[in-house]
Amino acid sequence: LENICEVHRALRDPHQSLQNLTRAQMETAKRLGFSDAHIANLLTATSEDSVRSARTAFGLRPFVKRIDTLAGEFPAPTNYLYTTYNAATDDVTFGERGTMVLGSGVYRIGSSVEFDWCGVSAIRALRQLGHKTIMVNYNPETVSTDFDECDRLYFDELSYERVRDIYELEQSSGVIVSVGGQLPQNIALRLHQNEVNVLGTSPEMIDAAEDRHRFSQILDRIGVDQPAWKELVSVEDAEAFADSVGYPVLVRPSYVLSGAAMNVAHDASALREHLGLAAAVSPEHPVVVTKFIRGARELDIDAVAHEGSLVVHAVCEHVEDAGVHSGDASLILPPANLPADVMERVREIGAKVAKAFEISGPFNMQIIMQTVGEEVLLKVIECNLRASRSFPFVSKVTDTNFVDAATRAIVGAAVPKPQDLMKGKWPFTAIKVPQFSWTRLAGADPFLGVEMSSTGEVACFGKTPEEAYLISLLSTNAFRLPAPGKSIYIGLDDLTDARIAQKVAHHFSSLGYPILTDCEATRLIVGNDARVVKLDYTNRHALRDAVFDNNIDFVVNLAKRRPDGKLDANYCMRRMAVDFAIPLVNDQRCAEMLVDALDALPKGTSTAVYGSQPLNIETPVAVKTWREYLEMRNVD
Repeated sequence: LENICEVHRALRDPHQSLQNLTRAQMETAKRLGFSDAHIANLLTATSEDSVRSARTAFGLRPFVKRIDTLAGEFPAPTNYLYTTYNAATDDVTFGERGTMVLGSGVYRIGSSVEFDWCGVSAIRALRQLGHKTIMVNYNPETVSTDFDECDRLYFDELSYERVRDIYELEQSSGVIVSVGGQLPQNIALRLHQNEVNVLGTSPEMIDAAEDRHRFSQILDRIGVDQPAWKELVSVEDAEAFADSVGYPVLVRPSYVLSGAAMNVAHDASALREHLGLAAAVSPEHPVVVTKFIRGARELDIDAVAHEGSLVVHAVCEHVEDAGVHSGDASLILPPANLPADVMERVREIGAKVAKAFEISGPFNMQIIMQTVGEEVLLKVIECNLRASRSFPFVSKVTDTNFVDAATRAIVGAAVPKPQDLMKGKWPFTAIKVPQFSWTRLAGADPFLGVEMSSTGEVACFGKTPEEAYLISLLSTNAFRLPAPGKSIYIGLDDLTDARIAQKVAHHFSSLGYPILTDCEATRLIVGNDARVVKLDYTNRHALRDAVFDNNIDFVVNLAKRRPDGKLDANYCMRRMAVDFAIPLVNDQRCAEMLVDALDALPKGTSTAVYGSQPLNIETPVAVKTWREYLEMRNVD
């Protein structure tokens, strides 16, 4: 540690510059783990690329070593590799000119096993096409870091410096950046600008899609609608824009994954708070303020294009209203509420975007669907020129591997013929619901918003959307139906749809469940049969006793407004449900879908009891594709 600190102090010396840095000093710094970017930050008036040029001029580059998988007892000729400056020779020879695939890195909220599935699918497609493959990833939990999956596996960081090092050492034929989530996307443009052959969609177009101003200009040029928006210049300008379009507005930084620092502001004070957070998360890029459309539905479009022409696409409908992050939303495939003409308009938007951005590979769009009188408005809110976390879901449901098709489009070999998977009548519905880990995150608010919170997902097939949704919910961890005779505790706020609140309360009440609310205002909305029970959330022992005494076995919190603090009654209600292992429904559209599903279920002789009636709920059976599902159902 002292050696590292000494080098740090020497590089930070005001008299030290890149011009008078010796080869020995540079080599020592690299052996101690200093990146080019770190050295550039410590030296005065220099850049990472300048440090790289000086390093290569000294003849300094990392060596490639094998990871010894046999503890030195036997030779281990694996392709499990890493780079280091603490060596004098390479363990491998170069010259195969393999195709590099950049993985997704560490598992975290927003980037998890879905992107690893995409990376592995891309590697397998390349190998089928006869390409030598190189995977760069550093997460031992992934399948992509199984060294049997590729010809060469580099267990190394996904930084610009390291990727370029490996690219140059391997004399790679090209790099695929569109299957590993946001991390590879963030370095794509720099790689492209420094003579790295980025395969598929041009990084210039990737940057245009991330840059809100350029993205908006392109959409205007091709005649695709979008919500009103403005790039942030100052707080005063943002407030003036919000006043002109009307609250609520959505505040979002650029170049982030999983909606980091995205928030809906319902008034000026919330706007000022959210602007500061967004600027802190993405300081190098402008903050965008967009008109937030209430009561609209959101559509997810996953697609593959080749040289600007659409190859395949899938359209998923969100159960929740717009404003819930797509990673936290429940997705319906095929959509349950989209007429054929709207589906065709969505396909046309996808085709226009693919052509405008000259896409070769995967892309994903989010579209707001708003009904105004008889007219259905479609507005594009986001487009990512990469695979999305729903690619595995749509691939398995449609029995068409979207990443395989995307990989072939990226390298321009054996590209499948265009087909419209959304046409025709489907004999089933598939629904993907989120899995949360609220119990592992003390104090976290179980609230669905524009920033992603889920840590997993469950997808199920069903004969109808209602059946698929209910089976999916029952397959998630810690969700169950309320026991007969137990109480339902309901909370809401001023933004909740009163019709849905009344519908949910009536459903449970009609089956003999007592309805409890937390205040008189809520009781007046849900019905006179409800009883007000105020809980003391500050006293854990008293709270537990009150929950037990009032038989609270199911919590429905339909509040739409994010709370300001931990004293908010709706936050406390949601957190109580999680802490006491009580099933929680925290979205009004999900609550409505749940009661519709329960109403649609046939009453049978199953051992599952709901209300006073036994239910005929089929035990979920694991299947990989819709073909297996139909065979299980004996459907032609």
